[in-house]
Amino acid sequence: MQNLKDEVEIALERIRTGLRVDGGDVQLVDIDEGIVKVKLQGSCAGCPFSQMTLKNFIEKELKKNVAGVKGVVSV
Repeated sequence: MQNLKDEVEIALERIRTGLRVDGGDVQLVDIDEGIVKVKLQGSCAGCPFSQMTLKNFIEKELKKNVAGVKGVVSV
């Protein structure tokens, strides 16, 4: 059985494929009571659409694919 961190990392690896097309990336920092803390990297770090990417893409995919994820925040 996989733990929550492993499941999130697997899901993030699929998400990274889409981010890398535009020169971006995402790094898992921590998970605290279902809140996934990530750091946006590459072109995502300074992008004016980063919050939209965080909520509409990363958070949506993680909630859909990993039970126990309540939200995603950028740190």
